[in-house]
Amino acid sequence: MSEPVLTALDSPEEARGRRVIRKVAWRLLPFLGLLYVLNILDRTNAGFARLTMQDELGMSPQAFDLGYGIFYVGYLLFEVPANLLLQRFGARRWIARIMITWGLVSCATMAVTGPASFSLARLALGLAEAGFFPGIILYLTYWFPARERARMNAYFVMAIAVAGILGSPVSGAIMEYLDGRGGLKGWQWLFLLEGIPSVLLGIATLFFLTDRPEEAEWLEPEERDWLVARLRQEEKYRTGRHGADFLRALVDGRVWLLIALYFTVAVGTNAGGSYFPTILKGRFGTGSTFTIGLLLALINLCAVVAMVLVARSSDRTGERRGHVALAAALAAAGWTVAAVAPSPWVALAGLCLAQAGMLSMLPPFWTLPASFLSGAAAAGGIALINSVANFGGLAGPTILGQTGLGSMAVLLGLGSVLALLVKHDRGLERGGRQGAP
Repeated sequence: MSEPVLTALDSPEEARGRRVIRKVAWRLLPFLGLLYVLNILDRTNAGFARLTMQDELGMSPQAFDLGYGIFYVGYLLFEVPANLLLQRFGARRWIARIMITWGLVSCATMAVTGPASFSLARLALGLAEAGFFPGIILYLTYWFPARERARMNAYFVMAIAVAGILGSPVSGAIMEYLDGRGGLKGWQWLFLLEGIPSVLLGIATLFFLTDRPEEAEWLEPEERDWLVARLRQEEKYRTGRHGADFLRALVDGRVWLLIALYFTVAVGTNAGGSYFPTILKGRFGTGSTFTIGLLLALINLCAVVAMVLVARSSDRTGERRGHVALAAALAAAGWTVAAVAPSPWVALAGLCLAQAGMLSMLPPFWTLPASFLSGAAAAGGIALINSVANFGGLAGPTILGQTGLGSMAVLLGLGSVLALLVKHDRGLERGGRQGAP
């Protein structure tokens, strides 16, 4: 066990590895990224809708924050069972079920009439969506060797920023230019038009996704054999070194340290999703939702660039926790700049840095649990980290709304410290580096 699980590959094997990884990446990641873009839009468009929805329904900021955050109660209730069911029934059917139900609930949110119905809709959305993100993170471990995962996670998680780049202007335009059409408010059109594509792509998922490499008819037999053998070798290493039982993961101190770390970024990202439009509206003094959408697109464009750079650096060096810590520190600095900014443009620069830092934490972070969890422990452990830590999503909007932007800087600074305490088993990542798409 003291020897690296992976060894350097000779030239023909290295070429085959690059070809297989590239082929799998181009097959899966664009589609999975598109699903996550829709997921982010349907989860966070309430933050955009609040620009008019809150006043039109007579809701207080506190009531809206509660409804926005109660989405994450569904995560806690159903996320772990959902991921265990994905492992049992396969990603193809389970991800399709998740998408269809969350799309329908998102569309139904157009019918809310006040705080109670808004909170109920958000709770139902959380229940419907539970298991999607950790399920995809688990699914990627079925297809990509450990040394590739930060970049592959980045290409997937990049959808958060892409949703902001593309979705923010679209959301702003829907609310501004469709308001009053067909007797519907702009925010009602927003929920309807951004929910329907999730249902349609959920149906498409049934026909497009492949559960495991062993079943990938779109790979050549020798490509399939290479990938299966490589992944089985890693699985054998993790199981032998760390075990694969979910109950063992439940009491593993490393899992709970990762939960504490992920809580800090969950608070920051979800507070930002809820309040970025409102902050920009207040700082720039604009009532145009389309203009706010363009500013949000710029913030998320900065995050895309940062995520790719951090993920590539992490995979190239095989180092994870230092990259997470640095990204968290940059996020803390960004929130600080935004809090004390003397002008709107300086505040915008701070928000760009905050978003870039927070989202750059995610690709290397999600390689950490998969480095010591396997089997049922990986399925349940990844979901446990995502679900419990996402109580930060429930608390984030309220914390920011009541204590201000400085509190986000403090929490992300704490996250930077916690990242340095994580023990990272690099045994899976000491071998030859495979190619990127």
